[in-house]
Amino acid sequence: MLDAVLAFDVGGTDMKVGMILGDPSHGEVEVRDLQRHPTPLDGARSGESVCARIVELTAEYRAAHPELTIGAVGVTVPGIVDEDAGIGIYSSNLGWRDFPFTATLEQALGLPVGFGHDVSMAGEAEFHLGAAAGEKDVLILVIGTGIAGAILCDGKRIAGGGYAGEIGHAMVPGPDGSLVIMESLGSAGAIARRYGEVTGEAVPGAREVIALAAAGDVAAKTIWHDAIHALAFSIAQCVSILGTETVVLGGGLSMAGPALFEPLAARVDELLTFHRRPGYVHAALGENAGLIGSALKARSLSAGSLAPGKKQA
Repeated sequence: MLDAVLAFDVGGTDMKVGMILGDPSHGEVEVRDLQRHPTPLDGARSGESVCARIVELTAEYRAAHPELTIGAVGVTVPGIVDEDAGIGIYSSNLGWRDFPFTATLEQALGLPVGFGHDVSMAGEAEFHLGAAAGEKDVLILVIGTGIAGAILCDGKRIAGGGYAGEIGHAMVPGPDGSLVIMESLGSAGAIARRYGEVTGEAVPGAREVIALAAAGDVAAKTIWHDAIHALAFSIAQCVSILGTETVVLGGGLSMAGPALFEPLAARVDELLTFHRRPGYVHAALGENAGLIGSALKARSLSAGSLAPGKKQA
């Protein structure tokens, strides 16, 4: 029978689950039987309801895959997370406070549980197996409706007791000279929202605003300019304070490609003085990065620390 990790990536709307097979230390990773299920939200009791659903799905996967032995379970959740204690400190969207995920699940499943923050674990996956493999000083930015990040220095991720990486809430100069949180300008959600507020014309998303900017729409150009400047300011701060050498961009906005990467790199270059200029790469593992990262964490509980610099097969 093959050993596998059953990995869960819990989001505000749905939770992804899949079997992760292979030896990450040799870059052999396979995602098998990927499924999506609604996240069972229950207010302040959402921690209990999520754990109960994880237990149910684990039993279903065991029954559906008798050829596999589930050796560990990996779980990622959003919000503020204390990975060492296995506690979801706070999630505004899902409702829990100080919920003991690891203890609850290990008792219910009788298996080791690797627990972590969703974007942090996605960052670990990109660092060990994806776009940042072989690098040491890395900023991983996931730019979607909001913005979150994972920061690695000298080959180690900064956890900060669960509070590190909330770069979307770092303060940046706003268009009027005030200070605002970065994701209020630089996120895909903010770009679409601001265009609607300025023009009175709703757009489906940031992609349409970027296209309008390229076509010469003045409002779209201004809003896209503001987004680039907000993102560049925070990246430049990471470069100058932490020595960031590689920036990995993921999430929906990263799909803009050169329309994002080129002006962003140029603006960061303007903001830096003697510092080394970072390289920019697109996230490689896509929407399964969180699952793979949670599996890496779970497998490392019994397999020891992972060797960096390996790429996904």
